[in-house]
Amino acid sequence: MMKLKDFKYFFIFCTLSTISFSQNFFFGTVKDSKNKNLLRNVFIFNSNDSVLSKTDSLGSFYFSTNNDSIDIFLKKESYSSIFKKVIFDDNIVESIFLMNLSKNIDLDEVSIFEDKNQDFSTNFLKDIENNSIFQSKKTELIISKNKTATSVNNPRLMYNQTTSLNIYQTDDAGLQLNIGGRGLDPKRSSNFNVRQNGYEISADPLGYPESYYSPPFESLESIQIVRGAGALQYGTQFGGLVNFIIKKPNKNKNFDLILRNTIGSNFYYSNFTSVSGTLSNFSYLTYFNYKRGDGFRPNSNFNSYNFYSFLNYNLNNKINLSFEFTFLDYLAQQPGGLTDRMFYNNLKQSNRERNWFDVKWLLYNVQFSYDISENTNISFSSFLLDAHRYSLGFRSNRVDQIDSFEERDLIKSSFDNFGIESRLIHNDNIIFNKEIFLFGLKIYSGTNSTIQGPGSSNSDSNFNFQNELYPNYENQSNYSNPNLNFSFFNENIFYLNDKISLVPGIRFEYIKTSSSGFYKNINTDAAGNTILNEIIYSSPDDRIRSFLLYGIGLEYNPFKWFSFYSNYSKNYRAVTFADINVISPNFIINPDIKDESGYTFDSGIRGSFKKIILYDLSAFYFFYNDRIGFIQKEVSSGNVNTGIVKNEKGNVGNAIIFGQELLINLNISNFLFDFENLNVSYFINFSNINSEYVESDVNGIVGNSVEFVPNINFKNGLEIKYKKIKTHLQYSFMSSQFTDATNSIESDLSGVIGQIPKYRILDFSLFYSGNKINYEFGVNNLLNEFYFTNRATGYPGPGIIPSPTRNFYFTLQYNLN
Repeated sequence: MMKLKDFKYFFIFCTLSTISFSQNFFFGTVKDSKNKNLLRNVFIFNSNDSVLSKTDSLGSFYFSTNNDSIDIFLKKESYSSIFKKVIFDDNIVESIFLMNLSKNIDLDEVSIFEDKNQDFSTNFLKDIENNSIFQSKKTELIISKNKTATSVNNPRLMYNQTTSLNIYQTDDAGLQLNIGGRGLDPKRSSNFNVRQNGYEISADPLGYPESYYSPPFESLESIQIVRGAGALQYGTQFGGLVNFIIKKPNKNKNFDLILRNTIGSNFYYSNFTSVSGTLSNFSYLTYFNYKRGDGFRPNSNFNSYNFYSFLNYNLNNKINLSFEFTFLDYLAQQPGGLTDRMFYNNLKQSNRERNWFDVKWLLYNVQFSYDISENTNISFSSFLLDAHRYSLGFRSNRVDQIDSFEERDLIKSSFDNFGIESRLIHNDNIIFNKEIFLFGLKIYSGTNSTIQGPGSSNSDSNFNFQNELYPNYENQSNYSNPNLNFSFFNENIFYLNDKISLVPGIRFEYIKTSSSGFYKNINTDAAGNTILNEIIYSSPDDRIRSFLLYGIGLEYNPFKWFSFYSNYSKNYRAVTFADINVISPNFIINPDIKDESGYTFDSGIRGSFKKIILYDLSAFYFFYNDRIGFIQKEVSSGNVNTGIVKNEKGNVGNAIIFGQELLINLNISNFLFDFENLNVSYFINFSNINSEYVESDVNGIVGNSVEFVPNINFKNGLEIKYKKIKTHLQYSFMSSQFTDATNSIESDLSGVIGQIPKYRILDFSLFYSGNKINYEFGVNNLLNEFYFTNRATGYPGPGIIPSPTRNFYFTLQYNLN
């Protein structure tokens, strides 16, 4: 008896044969290699990435061609791709394919829901990658090789297609990354969970989540960004995840050398040298990056050394073991901040020549991955941080005050942290078409210690305390801050059918942050004589919390080029040690400061159509309980107001932030004209954000805008490629934003609070790719806009930190291959 499948083939062939006798027909069936189940929604591509067919509910497909032979690729999410060369000896060819499940999906692999077209410099993350779930979330994948200005670590160009991103731009060498999104303070990216190859690299993810180290852009393969809903898998933070993926070793060579040298304005020089290769089951990658320069302001010189090593060994086809080591050491002179008057008079001036900043970062990581079965994988990652940051300088609350050349303020912080994170991911089809279960456990222990006291009165970078010479120095303190964190998280994908998926998740947190130490209370009379010198020991402050975060997401994929996503997630931010310990002449800390909590909501549509357009249109809503910020407050002595106004950091009130985001990346040449070797692309990145304090115990706050929320954030760019030449032109606009909850427009003598005015920036770059040698030339801030993005409360200020004026760079790269 003729089977239904055979009858269908017969009917199709008879119908088509009446149309054309010259065509060749290919019929196929696709099954799971393990259970022999028929697989539907397997896409069949030709060598040009055009879709030829797709399997139906019976796992069958067919296509026709006039060619005598054709190369085809079978691709389905979570399965290894299959390549076959089809030769039509007869007019009809039939074949059966067996597809294997694949847990370790390569970053560039094509997903059935999205066209992972590497022509676009930004894309979306797949459902599952490296034992992480990204389905239904607002995600971005920045593809580094398609970016420009990597030699000077320009974040404005690297993150040019990341919506709603606010960036502190304070130097022309990219020494530190300062990014915040959707109304989050950009200071050292502290509102994101920042990782490298999946493990944490910030100083202290809970107690001091600031990132003094980020890998050079030249070393990166990509950057993964997940917005607030990523908190369930990566931490409690509002911002989400930023994960730097470093390039992998060359799989095809024993030895591969890349040598890059860059020169630029203000005596900037950078060298990036990397070697990599693969020897049987062993692979390696090592790079060294050196930077030096004088900066665009006086007293801005720096030296930076960064070393990284990656060793990987595949014990067999199921077990993989890797080791990573990262070292960063940089010393930078800091020209200090400016008042508004000083900035508009001469933004390049500096009246601080004795301020220094030193960072040393040592990171260790060991990762182990084991494929228990075709459906189950478990991984372990252990990481250790041994680091410090030292700041030294004269920092009066009057920024325009001339340096007295007395003893300087010295703050030495050290970070000793250790953590283990384990993930188990399992595929099944118990109830629905497919289910994916992710379980994770994290154990973290760290000690953050901060000592503050008198530094030397000289001008050099001497980071030794001078207590014996200056026993009556006012700002003296010594705190130890141990913390302990246990967390368990679970997130799942339930594919209700081949178009709709549901993504629920939970995260349980146990957090214990402690603080113990002392500070000195020293008072002097008008003549400078000490009338009080006492040590005040703080009672041990243990803050123990345990709570449950939860969230849920939905994704609907009616077409290959269209996806609707939506998610909701609870968030939490613990009070950091910097919020409660450091003595500053520029602000005071509210002693009743407490943790923040709230939730985030995202919804949007996205997709990519062939090689023509990539788009993401979304809306978001944030709610903050007890948002921490700055207000201006009159200092009182007892019950008497002193008339002195200070900036106070504390819980300002409850706030909402909501907005709309749009990203369109258009390949103009693919639909307007077809010139050989010419490619023209254009992108628009736009966000419109509104914010408001809706509840506060502080007078005059309700109805005010939230800090660091520019209403309009706009970037667009044009890129033209012809053969081996590529040129890029980018325009950026940022509207004005406030820096304190009282929405001050005018600044004070410290320059710490006040408005950040709107600004417009134009950037240009030119790139030539040869066989072994590449050349790149660029001009940042082409129109020489005078602007600033940061009013620093401490180092490198306090005060306004001007952004770089027009600067040039030239890069020469040599690749031995």
